[in-house]
Amino acid sequence: MDRRIITIDGPAGAGKTTVSKTLARELGCVYVDTGALYRAVAFEIKRQQINWEDSALLDQFLACLDLDFVMDDRGPVLTSSGRDISAYIRTNEISMLASATSAKPQVRTALMGIQKSIARERDAVFEGRDMGTAVFPNASYKFFLTADVNVRARRRFEESNASGILFEKILEDMVKRDADDAQRAVSPLKQAPDAVLIDATELDVFQVVEKMKHIIKTA
Repeated sequence: MDRRIITIDGPAGAGKTTVSKTLARELGCVYVDTGALYRAVAFEIKRQQINWEDSALLDQFLACLDLDFVMDDRGPVLTSSGRDISAYIRTNEISMLASATSAKPQVRTALMGIQKSIARERDAVFEGRDMGTAVFPNASYKFFLTADVNVRARRRFEESNASGILFEKILEDMVKRDADDAQRAVSPLKQAPDAVLIDATELDVFQVVEKMKHIIKTA
């Protein structure tokens, strides 16, 4: 049976998480935050003090990694070895480490299996950086969600759990992360040729979701 797979790619702070969750709920799909999986890897690397630049050590670490999404009344919850780590993966430090480690082929291979397993079993909305280009090139519907970097940095500043971080620092890190993600050798951040571009600089979540729903229903 063919599954309806929807991919939403784009840079940090564009609103992908909120849009993806809302779209999945309204379409009756499972929501998969692939960025959270990479953040989970970064969190465990930091927690376990893994030298991720050592390929052999990284392979050993990934072989023992146990990540999963479980559902509760809040929606999808990310667990590591059965422990809810959702509250620990949204810091600026973890964001930067996730961007760096996600370029490692071993990391991408380890997490791709989880993503593809979900896609075989359920209709799903996948949020990430390369869902429509590398992971699901034959997805039913593809979107690339972006916004002006100053707007994205302001959103991230307002939602940040880490107190005391200056807006200028978040903006600086976001500009660097955009460049790193776009220039990395493995699965760089880019719009798939057949993805629909949506600029959310002046759109709210409702307007973005309605645009996507209209495209899906009229395709």
